Amino acid sequence: MDPQQPSRIRWQIVGLLFVISVVTYVDRVNIAVAGKLMMPEFGLSAVQMGTVFSSFVLGYALFQIPGGWMGDRWGARLVLAAAVLWWSLFTVLTAAAAHPLLSSTIGALGALLAVRFLIGVGEAAALPNFNRTVADWLAPSERGVGMGISIGGIGFGSAITPPLVAWLMTRYGWPVAFYVTGGIGLLVAAIWYGLARDRPHEHPRVNRAELDWITQAAPAAPATDSPSPPFGALLKRPSVWFLTLSYTMLGYIAYIYLSWFFLYLVNVRHFTVLQGSFWAAGPFLAMAVGCPAGGWLSDRLTAHYGHRIGRAGVGGSGLVLTAGFIYSGAGVDDPYAAIILLSLGAGILYATAGAYWASTIDLSPHHAGALSGLMNMGANLGGVVSPTLTPLIGERWGWPVALTVAAGVALIGGLLWLGVTDHEERSA
Repeated sequence: MDPQQPSRIRWQIVGLLFVISVVTYVDRVNIAVAGKLMMPEFGLSAVQMGTVFSSFVLGYALFQIPGGWMGDRWGARLVLAAAVLWWSLFTVLTAAAAHPLLSSTIGALGALLAVRFLIGVGEAAALPNFNRTVADWLAPSERGVGMGISIGGIGFGSAITPPLVAWLMTRYGWPVAFYVTGGIGLLVAAIWYGLARDRPHEHPRVNRAELDWITQAAPAAPATDSPSPPFGALLKRPSVWFLTLSYTMLGYIAYIYLSWFFLYLVNVRHFTVLQGSFWAAGPFLAMAVGCPAGGWLSDRLTAHYGHRIGRAGVGGSGLVLTAGFIYSGAGVDDPYAAIILLSLGAGILYATAGAYWASTIDLSPHHAGALSGLMNMGANLGGVVSPTLTPLIGERWGWPVALTVAAGVALIGGLLWLGVTDHEERSA
């Protein structure tokens, strides 16, 4: 290899993050599809199933900050491997909800609530440690697209899950779907630990040119034994709260797609299970394209016009456009037009992801894991609400009203970006 040409190991690391991202959403969305058979088998109502969805999000939200702090403290290589192992095991155990021992003691609903909560606890470490990895492995000019590619696995994983789980559960039964998806995660955990490193200089295949590129104009990364992040100082910064509140709005909307879009197509738009599993991929494919494209755009605009345009501009305008597409999709009569409009809304929603996550690095590069955990906790508190509130609104006033509420939430999220004005970590 020409010593003057940088190696590209950093993009291999990003590729591994993409794969883990796919797994997180396979294991998150699988129950939204399998729920079609689980609900009648266990006698669960739509609202009860919504509480199962919300139990995952509750565990996911509560452990965001601890998961990010552990990555800052011990490094993303170990923490991510342990997290993937944890949630994959509990994904496999989801099938045990049908076991008579559980159903006769805490009941199937109680078993599902407990297992999904524990899956959420494990997955909570994922995205904050993606951000920790991106902060350590990518140059400042690459962080938006790096997180965009990483989070793009959300869309791909969510797109392949409905047809995969629908095929498995109709052919072999819904428990097999959880055995297969959980088993994939166990393999990915081993691959990540074997190939990844916490810092570029620890990787034997990173050459000096790539190391110099990564560290260009970047603050020195903290050692893995650094003390706890100064949350008191971070919480005094208004931009942190505006960013977190805006991401809370994004989370409310995202979990409608993740929890209810497939069932919305089947129960409200009257598609068959297999048809619904096919068309339900639309929003998630749009997310897979929107994530890296939005991250790239955010990086380019930031380089030319600064953080205010490149981060806040992309984030705020994206949420406003999302509101428009969801509102239009909620009211249109043609089911295929609804799928197109709602899918575009999802794609633009996730096109803002790179701006959000790169902004946490901009605000505090030394504590990117913990601070992004704080932000993502907000998103998932929003996600605790929407899986249960949305069917309640839908049953009482109709699904067009439920989706119109989501459009209003997106508009609020876009306006909150106006308060994100402090993009650079201040000197001590």
